[in-house]
Amino acid sequence: MALFSSLTPVFIAIICVLIGVIMKKTNGEKEKHDTKSKHPSRPWVDEDLKDGTDHPLEEEEGEEEWQGLEENVAHVPFTGERYSEDEMIKRSQTFYELLNKRRSVRFLSDEPVPREVIDNVIRTAGTSPSGAHTEPWTFVVVQDPYLKHKIREIVEEEEEINYKKRMGDRWVNDLKRLRTNWIKEYLDTAPYLILIFKQVYGRLPNGKKKTHYYNEISVSIACGILLAALQNAGLYTVTSTPLNCGPQLRVLLQRPANEKLLLLLPVGYPRKDATVPALTRKPLEDIMVVM
Repeated sequence: MALFSSLTPVFIAIICVLIGVIMKKTNGEKEKHDTKSKHPSRPWVDEDLKDGTDHPLEEEEGEEEWQGLEENVAHVPFTGERYSEDEMIKRSQTFYELLNKRRSVRFLSDEPVPREVIDNVIRTAGTSPSGAHTEPWTFVVVQDPYLKHKIREIVEEEEEINYKKRMGDRWVNDLKRLRTNWIKEYLDTAPYLILIFKQVYGRLPNGKKKTHYYNEISVSIACGILLAALQNAGLYTVTSTPLNCGPQLRVLLQRPANEKLLLLLPVGYPRKDATVPALTRKPLEDIMVVM
């Protein structure tokens, strides 16, 4: 009996240790599960810039329901342009030289630009390929001074927060050498602002949702073609992705919920005193691999 009494504290200690080990293991597994289930905090990521292609639509649609073009799309003969090898080389070199002059210009003039030019460059962007030919883009052209200024106010307010809190020291320091900040005077002075929205889904005639496959990639390609068309017309811009401004700008411009802001382009002529950073581009051998 005396022996049992003397061993009681030992048994209690052993039991306490075992309970502690079990609880620690349980908590560790819970933390591990929580870590897997949570994404790393990335406050600079804009929800509007995420591609919704992989997000399943509402069950109301039905997976088997045809939601694209007519089932039997007519095919017509196609004959493309065919140039001699010399002409191909010449045209490709000339086009490269044209686009190699493209620069992001933040000092834009308020000089008027013919509206027909804007119509034509957006028509050109609309020739872009898209997933299942859904053409998931909307180009909103803003020329009204009041709306341009409201856009500037929204962008500058959010951009100041981005620079001071969301983007982080590394990103801000990388931008310092380019002398950029949250002040966007060009949003007032440029004769046109083009806001490119991606349609993350469409609507069928019966009102149900229609999948827009690869909507972000499709609209991004269209944006690239738009930049080339602007350069070809002698107009300049700066590609702007106003982080965390999408919802406010969507409301301001009365765009529907299925449209998410992807890019904002101020468009016009450079100011006479415009400057750009003295940057160089990577040589061909650094961007191309021939297998």
